Amino acid sequence: MRTTSLDVSVRLYHLDGASEGGNASTLFYGPLAEALRIAERQPQDVQEDLFIATDNDVVSYLDLIDDQGGNGAIEGS
Repeated sequence: MRTTSLDVSVRLYHLDGASEGGNASTLFYGPLAEALRIAERQPQDVQEDLFIATDNDVVSYLDLIDDQGGNGAIEGS
């Protein structure tokens, strides 16, 4: 994911791979910081299928939080 701000608007969604073709359910539209808080409160099995979409990128929630400590992909506002 490109470097972004915690204030950028994102879509947090759950991709249900069990459904034929997958079913995307939006959990939240708004600032990345709030999306991360919402995602963190979800059960582990739900977190595995969460994605965050910006205007030009989509990343798995778990990949994002794994990368966050390593390369500074998210900058504070």
